[in-house]
Amino acid sequence: MVARHEEGRASTLVLHKITRILNCFSVEAPDPTMRDLVRATGLPQSTCQRLVQDLVYEGFLDRDGDRYRIGISLVRWATPGTLGLDVVRLVKPVLQQLRDETGETACLYVRDGVFRTIVAVAETRHVVMRPFMVGMVMPIHAGAPGKVFLAFDPEARRDLESGELARFTPLTPTSLEELDRQVAVAREQGFYAAFGERHADVGSIAAPVLDHTGELAVVLGLGFPTQRVTERDVERLGPVVARAAAEASERLGYDPALRRLPTAEVAAAEG
Repeated sequence: MVARHEEGRASTLVLHKITRILNCFSVEAPDPTMRDLVRATGLPQSTCQRLVQDLVYEGFLDRDGDRYRIGISLVRWATPGTLGLDVVRLVKPVLQQLRDETGETACLYVRDGVFRTIVAVAETRHVVMRPFMVGMVMPIHAGAPGKVFLAFDPEARRDLESGELARFTPLTPTSLEELDRQVAVAREQGFYAAFGERHADVGSIAAPVLDHTGELAVVLGLGFPTQRVTERDVERLGPVVARAAAEASERLGYDPALRRLPTAEVAAAEG
């Protein structure tokens, strides 16, 4: 009995240390170095290194050079939890339909500060593809989905004002003035297309999904390699994405007719 108790206690201590390591990963700091992990956890360097190596081996973490990220195993296990979200469950069929209609990967995004996170994916069946996975975190100033957040969520731009806009490629917007011009286009046409802003060979087209109050709920988008979809395809695919987003909005209770009413009439209609 004592041995089993001590063994269980030892196991609990190991889990506690692993939890301290995993707590170092956040939207703001998604890829810490080993030095960052040792400093943040307070663990002895040898202990931290051993546990991190074990986590990489089991797929809990991924290593890229001297940096670490949450691994695909944890992302995959988290997927059933995201599928329990009402929004994801309601919109998932629209994602699949958009994927089938266009042949490209369809994603659903939520915003957390200056980052956007994929919460649902309908993956392309093409052999040539760029991976988009549930749990992927990306900046909102690069790529089409971020422009839609900035166009339809007033808080998004305010969150960007206090930070620096990192450059990922020569096409990444690095000033608020440039972003404002792009956002104006997104707001006017109801969707936005971006090419090569985060990765040189990746493009995206995105549109807003509104809830029953008319506020932005999530962003729906297509992601694709630029060797297959180019700017010439935007005229064809942009309206398709916008229609899918409109259908998703209806599934969340959005009424476009009510949206167009003056404020007083909206209040009367709701009353």
